[in-house]
Amino acid sequence: MSKYRVVDLFSGAGGLTFGFYYNLVNNQFEKRDNVEFVFANEFAPQAVAAFKKNYGDDIPMIAGDICDITNKEIEKRLNGEEVDVIIGGPPCQSFSTVGQRKYDDRAKLSHQYLRLLEKIKPKMFLFENVKGILSMREIFYQTDANGETVYEEVVKHRGDKTFIKKEAVIDHYGDLVMDVLAREFDRIGYKIVHKTMVAAKFGVPQNRERVFIIGIRKDLDLEWSYPEGDCEEPLSIYHAISDLPPVGEGETVTEYTVGPMNDYQRLMRGDSQKITQHFCGFYGDKIRTVIQNVAEGEGKNDFNRKVKESNGKIDEKYYLTSGYGNTYGRLERNKPSTTITNNLATPSALRCIHYEQNRALTPREGARIQSFPDWYHFEGNRTDVARQVGNAVPPLMAIAFANKIIETLEK
Repeated sequence: MSKYRVVDLFSGAGGLTFGFYYNLVNNQFEKRDNVEFVFANEFAPQAVAAFKKNYGDDIPMIAGDICDITNKEIEKRLNGEEVDVIIGGPPCQSFSTVGQRKYDDRAKLSHQYLRLLEKIKPKMFLFENVKGILSMREIFYQTDANGETVYEEVVKHRGDKTFIKKEAVIDHYGDLVMDVLAREFDRIGYKIVHKTMVAAKFGVPQNRERVFIIGIRKDLDLEWSYPEGDCEEPLSIYHAISDLPPVGEGETVTEYTVGPMNDYQRLMRGDSQKITQHFCGFYGDKIRTVIQNVAEGEGKNDFNRKVKESNGKIDEKYYLTSGYGNTYGRLERNKPSTTITNNLATPSALRCIHYEQNRALTPREGARIQSFPDWYHFEGNRTDVARQVGNAVPPLMAIAFANKIIETLEK
């Protein structure tokens, strides 16, 4: 049997990888026998460790900065054979519409994707990123006579605090990043399409929106159509994680206490006998007070209203002066989760407070909501693990795209 050869860039802990390594058969994840990974690349050491823990020697990993991968190294890995597809998504935080958007060095890593694409020239490619990539513009900064970036001191306000920060001086804005990428893909020899897809359509209990750019080499007579996703009724958070045991502050729980209650929970458990990374840290008095007074679907603004209306029952010292309106948000049990981010275990970050328990989601709950099975491992401290989970492509979504790409290549 011939195998489809895959190069996996910006692998992270392996969410997009998962879809090309496994398929979903009879509500079980089964390893594909028609895919071969030429190599993967990831920079973050803990993500590399997680990747190796889950995929072992099956996928050769080039650990380190993608900028350091030379043409000679690529040629050695290819061994004269054609690659069918490159998959990956450069770091998306700079493009995100959540928080401060910066066209920084991370945003420019998309050019490294282009460099390897031009060198390898696969039949197809998949480029995944956040919706913000469609509206982000190039930014050009002022430079001095020596070509160094010019910085200025800027007064910033965060709640009731004022501080001074040095920022690069903007000279002018350029084209939309998406337009720049489209021109480059065309120059390299690819026709592309892009579409914003919602993870909930693919059985992921999360309203996560991501842009998927698909490229096909111009010399090939291949036609692409996006996977539809057949989940008409989105799965709720309760449907996804209600079988996981309660966790209190400072606790780590490793034992299941009830059996799975639906097919999604059965799929997530697989043959797992123990739970990993199901833990909660300790909170300070302020965070604890906020969590205890935020109901399902509520957040920062609701808490502040309650402080004002409490006639002193909630001390005014707890009034929240920083953060967006949807921070300190409690999830709703009968709805899909909002987007899981790399701050999933931080109560002050967007909407990540458990629908019932007075704490943020555990890393394992976040992984469940992303559709990572319980036997999938993450490595590092709490921040590392949350980043690996929050930055990943949901595996069930990845499987749908892998199946569609394989189907396209078979024609």
